[in-house]
Amino acid sequence: MLFRQLFDQSTWTYTYLIADLVTREAALVDPVLEQVERDYRLLNELELVLKYCLETHIHADHITGTGKLRELTGCAGVVPQNANAACANRYLHHDEILVVGNVNIQAIETHGHTDSHMSYLVNGTHVLTGDALFIRGCGRTDFQSGDAGTLYDHVTQRLFTLPDETLVYPGHDYKGQTVSTIGEEKCFNPRFVGKDRASFIQFMNNLNLPDPKRIMEAVPANEQCGKVVVTA
Repeated sequence: MLFRQLFDQSTWTYTYLIADLVTREAALVDPVLEQVERDYRLLNELELVLKYCLETHIHADHITGTGKLRELTGCAGVVPQNANAACANRYLHHDEILVVGNVNIQAIETHGHTDSHMSYLVNGTHVLTGDALFIRGCGRTDFQSGDAGTLYDHVTQRLFTLPDETLVYPGHDYKGQTVSTIGEEKCFNPRFVGKDRASFIQFMNNLNLPDPKRIMEAVPANEQCGKVVVTA
């Protein structure tokens, strides 16, 4: 398996390239529109065939590159079940497995940051947690039908029950960190350590964060697989 972590500095977003080096089939998770040229060049350099662009959720802080990459490569756009994206080619359900050559990508429903969010367990060893779980943090729950109690349940019952050695790759990082493990996050993540469900909800409901700068542009565009909506 080829596993490559890519970064968009302007939005602190990680994109993940996953490929089977035998069949040359590949998937990109959470591509960013401004980085499509970089990602497309890398696919060609490595002689990979992009089969899927896969979203963890409908993003509010950047515009997805899925639509543009679909035009360039003919790949399928894949989103979580119930995501408001009629343009998608496929909707993944909890526990469904997306096959990329000999690589299995298992969808794990982790709602809470939004009401349609998936984490992805790659070959049982790497978990892409999107905005559900960050390194020593987690995604906010105060817009897009987010729910702090649901996030707590899904992180503690579905992510923290994975083997401790499972590698954690988040959707964003704001402090220069690239990878953690489930064991580390269970021990050191201040959002969860020492908190029960009620105290987690109270904490999350009092963050009082400003809206993402691009939310009014990004959400409508991502509901159209990255097509920027022009209003009169």
